[in-house]
Order: sequence, then C-alpha cells, then structure tokens
Amino acid sequence: MKRSRKADTTVRIWFRQFKENRMLRDVTVSDHEDDTRTHKVVRSLEHACADMDLPVPVWLEVNISDFKRNAKCRFYQDSFLEPVEFDFLEMQVIEEDY
Repeated sequence: MKRSRKADTTVRIWFRQFKENRMLRDVTVSDHEDDTRTHKVVRSLEHACADMDLPVPVWLEVNISDFKRNAKCRFYQDSFLEPVEFDFLEMQVIEEDY
C-alpha cells in the first residue's frame, strides 16, 4: 500500500521584512491544512505577502537550496518582479508538528 505524502501537521512560518538591518514588519502564518509541506510553505508565503501588501516573490534556485538546508531563506530584490521598498524578506519555519 502506498503511503500518502500528505500529513496532518501544523507548519508555522515567521516572515520578516528588513531594511538597513532593521526589521520593518513581521507576520507569522500557521497552516493546518491536510497537504504536503511544499504546498503549505508556498501557501504561507502567499498569505504573508497578502497580509504585508507585497508582491509574491519568485523562488530562485538559491532560495530553494537555502530553504531545504536551513528551513530559512531570504528573498532579495531579484526575487520580486516589482520594485520593493525593503532590502529583503526573510522566511523561517519556527514550528513543524509531525
């Protein structure tokens, strides 16, 4: 029997917006949906950007590898299709229940 990749887990991700080494804003997003971790992360990023009134960044290869390695990554200006008024948006997984 094939095991489902979906799990009843909670993922909490902290999003922080920085400019000149100062945190401008932050938001924490929790996802309790029955879905894969990848879908939860992408959905949380979309919710955080909507809450902060930001365009959703594009996942570059460096973002993907940093996130896989550290459960944390930074989106700089080159990840956004529109100009943004900050230096980077950082996302970090702060809780995962398995």
